[in-house]
Amino acid sequence: MKKLLPFLFMTVISLTVYAQNHLITGTVVDKSQNLSLPGATLKLLPGNRYTISNQFGKYEFLNVPDGNYQLEVSYLGYKTYSTAISVKGQMLSINIKMEEGALIGNEVIVLGDRLRGQAKALNQQRSNTNITNVVSSDQVGRFPDANIGDAMKRIPGITMQNDQGEARDIIIRGMAPELNSVMLNGDRIPSAEGDNRRVQMDLIPSDMIQTIEVNKTLTSDMDADAIGGSVNLITRAAPNGQRISLTAASGYSPIRDKATYTGSFIYGNRFAKDKLGVVLSASYNDNDFGSDNIEAVWVKDDFDNVFIEEHDIRKYDVQRVRRSLSLSSDYKFNAKNSINFSGIYNWRDDFENRFRLRYTSIEPIYDANDNITGFEGRARKETKGGIDSEKVKSKRLERQEVKNFSLRGEHLLSSKLDFDWAASYSDASEKRPNERYIQFQTGTRNVNLNLADAELPEVNSPGISNTNYSLRDLTENNDFTEESELGFRANFRLPFSLIDGQKGRFKFGARLRIKEKERANIFTAYEPINSIGNLATLPTVTFNDAFVQGPQFAPGTFVNARYLGILNLGDANLFEAEEEPAEFLALNYNAKESITAAYIRYDQDINDKLSFIAGLRLESTNINYTGNIVEDEEDLQGERNLKNDYLNILPSLTLKYDIKDNLIVRAAYTTSLARPNYYDLVPYFNSLPSDEELSVGNAALKAATANNFDLMIENYFKSVGIISGGVFYKNINNFIYTYRDAQYNTAKFAADFPSDNNPIPTGANWNFTQRRNGEAVNVYGFEIAFQRQLDFLPGFLKGFGIYTNYTHTKSKAKGVFNADGDLRTDVPLPGTAPNLFNASLSYETKKLVARLSYNFADAYLDELGGEGFEDRFYDKQSFLDANASYKLTNKVRLFGEANNLTNQALRYYQGSKERTAQLEYYRPRYTFGLKYDF
Repeated sequence: MKKLLPFLFMTVISLTVYAQNHLITGTVVDKSQNLSLPGATLKLLPGNRYTISNQFGKYEFLNVPDGNYQLEVSYLGYKTYSTAISVKGQMLSINIKMEEGALIGNEVIVLGDRLRGQAKALNQQRSNTNITNVVSSDQVGRFPDANIGDAMKRIPGITMQNDQGEARDIIIRGMAPELNSVMLNGDRIPSAEGDNRRVQMDLIPSDMIQTIEVNKTLTSDMDADAIGGSVNLITRAAPNGQRISLTAASGYSPIRDKATYTGSFIYGNRFAKDKLGVVLSASYNDNDFGSDNIEAVWVKDDFDNVFIEEHDIRKYDVQRVRRSLSLSSDYKFNAKNSINFSGIYNWRDDFENRFRLRYTSIEPIYDANDNITGFEGRARKETKGGIDSEKVKSKRLERQEVKNFSLRGEHLLSSKLDFDWAASYSDASEKRPNERYIQFQTGTRNVNLNLADAELPEVNSPGISNTNYSLRDLTENNDFTEESELGFRANFRLPFSLIDGQKGRFKFGARLRIKEKERANIFTAYEPINSIGNLATLPTVTFNDAFVQGPQFAPGTFVNARYLGILNLGDANLFEAEEEPAEFLALNYNAKESITAAYIRYDQDINDKLSFIAGLRLESTNINYTGNIVEDEEDLQGERNLKNDYLNILPSLTLKYDIKDNLIVRAAYTTSLARPNYYDLVPYFNSLPSDEELSVGNAALKAATANNFDLMIENYFKSVGIISGGVFYKNINNFIYTYRDAQYNTAKFAADFPSDNNPIPTGANWNFTQRRNGEAVNVYGFEIAFQRQLDFLPGFLKGFGIYTNYTHTKSKAKGVFNADGDLRTDVPLPGTAPNLFNASLSYETKKLVARLSYNFADAYLDELGGEGFEDRFYDKQSFLDANASYKLTNKVRLFGEANNLTNQALRYYQGSKERTAQLEYYRPRYTFGLKYDF
């Protein structure tokens, strides 16, 4: 790699030193609104010279010989632009203004707000060299989605995993979140979570993003760690003139009878004779809601009796406050040189109280014939909160922050050489200060299990009262995780064709990413100096209102969260404090990772219909991980260090065939990889005796690598729409999965880790997890999409539009073993949803825009257990959302939104569909507001 870059640089110098031809540059904008038009196709006729406008509407023709040409510009939904130009010994700067209203037969297309955004997205998608899906901000704004994750689930082949009813983790074509990448303006976003690389999509408000671009195939100039695909979130660019926009809204969350508040602001303009452009955006969202949750752990005894060994009823009260600020600016020195800066800061405060009733250590009572005659277990009641400060108000505070700052430059060094560069810094963190728990427990007592309806399993204990609950533990933890990434990249591009009269481009560049992640948690247990009594003697709160699941799940009485918050735990006269290393030492680590990459890419047109892109990428990964060595669960014996480096060689080939102007076939062979999660590689043992859990790191984990094959055909409608269909196949080697054994005992530990102290008591069954490599997995499927305004219908019917897509995915994994060491067969890849479906019906007039949206994701395997009985599945989901807006004046719009009208729950099941492992309801949410554009 060190020898490759100097060679390429000298090649460029030799090819450009005698440059005699010329440059044509400029911008493409919407004539009526003066907004940039990305994805426009510009051609110089005669001949096969063409180029595509970038996200800022900029374009450039390199190496243009002297002569007379016809410049032709096409854009879906707009009239074709054409003008004669003459190139004679000078650079030309031509700015183009496109007029709306393409002519379809005798009909002229009228672009409303929704269609205008759809046109931008489809033009970019059509002109991209790889297989992509593009969604514009105008389209996102027409869906009732508060965060960018909820907007993402509308895109073909994408489903989301939810947290508290909001879309958080992205799954692309059945690929788990760890197999996908998320970028902000082309820069990688770090993860705020402590043990993985997942980017929390619910951190970013949808109104801060201008364009969502999902790359389902890669080219060699893209980061390779995206087996499923990569998502690029593009923030607003500076406008071509003044823009001011205000949005204010409020809503209602029925599950906790609370109000929600939303606001946003945009200001943009150009200064210094249009050389300097600036846009400032801000967003605020305050959502006060909650959830009703039940959970169960199912087991099977030696006689194949199936029952529950642990059961939870959980009431969550949650307030999430999102704030986001972004600044984007660009400066044009001249037609050949420009720079731009972008920065965004997102921070979310998550305030939570959780009240949990748990029946645990449930065991059968057998008669002499080994028949179950009853059950016994313990009951626990726990309150989760935080300190009683003015801000936190006895709630647990989780603050997640994501920052990204980037400086970029674009330079035309000559008529044959284009150079661009970027330097960026990104940071993500999660802080949980003063997170408190107080838990009360009964002794072992008889419990009743009602498993007649396994989808709603019930557990209770006759005669139980608050006096039966005595203090079990009182704890406080302070958790902190931070990940940062410093990135640099440089790209060179020059005209180079091996076929006379056909366009060819040679591109090469380098990329450096320097990453560091650290987790530093502290966990302290407190013992009252004087007894605080039982649950009956303390300030309490009682929840007897019926859960969504039914009145039998009312959680009952708990210690009041404010009582927990005002406890002066720092007073040694009241409480004896003791750190519990078993709860945090093994969790803490430091990970450093540097990725150095170089690539070459060659684009060549064979004729005016067929073209290809061939590329080769080299990625060198160097890791340096440090974890704690903990013995006897709490004794820190030192640190263990893991160093490793490896090189991936990643070829790719993409073909594109234009059957006609708007009918395109794309085929691609690409290679990609997925690096293990940071914490999975850390050589740690995390033993939690109180929860009977053991998780172990795996320093031998390998990066997963994939060979990907894709075929896609797309037909674009001049009336701004698309119908497309495609197939895909992925062969993934060394895929990474979570191995789980819910019946992990002392004998299994001794066999797996003979040189380590055994933390599992004789007769106990713990829950064991470890990330492992499987041998290989094959993933294949197809996707179809249709999007069109029904403008061919008569009268008012032409105002209707359809947006729909369907994806089918199947997978089969090899090299997965059960708890007994036997090879499992017919196991799918975790995270692969067989069926995904989106449908949306819209109606638009000059003043009214309305949409009804449906989203379906099929059930899929989420985690592998020690055997099929223990496998954990994410159940199917169906969401129905609606929104509408009405233009009161040219500047004022009234809008309303309704989410989750189906009251769709988050549900996991264990082994068999009827055995609920988790069932959490959120109920619908409603929002109403005004938007004002100056």
